[in-house]
Amino acid sequence: METLTHWIDGRPVASKSERAGDVYNPATGEVQRHVPYATVDEVDAAVASAAKASESWRHASLATRTRVLFGYRELVNRHKDDLARLLTLEHGKVFSDAQGEVQRGLEVIEFACGLSSLLKGEISENVSTDVDSYSLRQPVGVVAGITPFNFPAMVPMWMYPVAIACGNTFVLKPSERDPSVTNFCAELLAKAGLPEGVMNVVHGDKVAVDRLLEHPAIGAISFVGSTPIARYIYETGTKNGKRVQALGGAKNHMVVLPDADMDLAADAAVGAGYGSAGERCMAISVLVAVGNAADKLLPKIKERIAAMKVGNGLEASSQMGPLITRQHLDKVTSYVNQGEAEGAKVLVDGRKLKVPGHEKGFFLGPCLLDDVRPEMVVYREEIFGPVLSVVRVATYAEAIALIHGHPYGNGTAIFTNDGGAARKFQHEIQVGMVGINVPIPVPMSYYSFGGWKQSLFGDLHIYGPDGVRFYTRNKVVIGRWPDPQFRGVELGFPQNS
Repeated sequence: METLTHWIDGRPVASKSERAGDVYNPATGEVQRHVPYATVDEVDAAVASAAKASESWRHASLATRTRVLFGYRELVNRHKDDLARLLTLEHGKVFSDAQGEVQRGLEVIEFACGLSSLLKGEISENVSTDVDSYSLRQPVGVVAGITPFNFPAMVPMWMYPVAIACGNTFVLKPSERDPSVTNFCAELLAKAGLPEGVMNVVHGDKVAVDRLLEHPAIGAISFVGSTPIARYIYETGTKNGKRVQALGGAKNHMVVLPDADMDLAADAAVGAGYGSAGERCMAISVLVAVGNAADKLLPKIKERIAAMKVGNGLEASSQMGPLITRQHLDKVTSYVNQGEAEGAKVLVDGRKLKVPGHEKGFFLGPCLLDDVRPEMVVYREEIFGPVLSVVRVATYAEAIALIHGHPYGNGTAIFTNDGGAARKFQHEIQVGMVGINVPIPVPMSYYSFGGWKQSLFGDLHIYGPDGVRFYTRNKVVIGRWPDPQFRGVELGFPQNS
């Protein structure tokens, strides 16, 4: 059976590690390839390659960097269905969803193609007599990314195109659960003309992660994953002197007011709650129904769930695929069991789902839990599966208090036809990304993605303008070109004149 390689110094490199993991097809439950778990020496080799390449790439002209990224953009666009198929085979999400993931990643590549306008500095002439001051944005050097299984193409594309466009070199440690698409993207970058060593990929587990966090040659780390790991990445990376952006978990609330368009809200709740089997950090996992909204909304949601087709993601009729692994399926199922035991009403029970011909697949149908209370585990913790919890509150103020009382602040949405209520919500809600009648408010590539509270560790969000700031360091230069007549030593503190 195929064992994946690392990608180091512009070519595939077979691992010498004795440790490896299985990569499954979640729809069938079968192992389809193995992924090596890098040794410390293999991580060091990737970093050394990036460090060597940095010596020249940091000096590459903006025109050169842009040409490479334009070439990469064209190759990704040409192969987007190939990438989507790899995603479906290893992640399980349906093919149309995988195509959407690649398209959103492509938008960040397109943003990076125009990065030269954002790398411009500022200049102030004659800040003192014959003295000018100006600023430069320069690359950090070698930077690294550690990315999750749920978006194996898009999330890395949030990182390395921007980093490379800024003049950095990159070491990527993708998820070991669905790693093949990362190797494919590295090959496309090489075909686009990216010099050897600018992009490196090492597969692995905690051994590889810890070495990246400790390595003295790495100047910055980007991470997307769960909150406990995000906190660990941030604390360990910063302790080792690195700049870190670590995006953590989420518990995204969708508030529905009684005046909302209930058909629109039902479509949104089902799409955002069960798309990609709920394995999205921007999934809606809590529906906050205000007043009598639940009585009008829940029957519509149940109708839509009943019409959903769950199956193999490569089948055109499938709308939702399996979960990533058997272990994750068991974990998500245990949350439903616990919610039911704590008193939640299971209105739709996906635990009973059977997909004909895929009995060994990791399938869980949509689950809808009503009368969920804030003290329940299903409310407090991130489930990361097709489980939508309904919390009923009497007033708008209670809905706001509920959201503010939760430790996560990644994304939220409100559904209403009241413009005043919507404007009040967007102004006062303590959450990083807000949707108004939009259930998944993922910012466009020219904004930046990131939450608040325990959904983000670090000061800067990912991609967009914040990504440029993260992958560059600001330098201020004060220069004078005096006439030859002005010479001599001056020991006093310099004063503007």
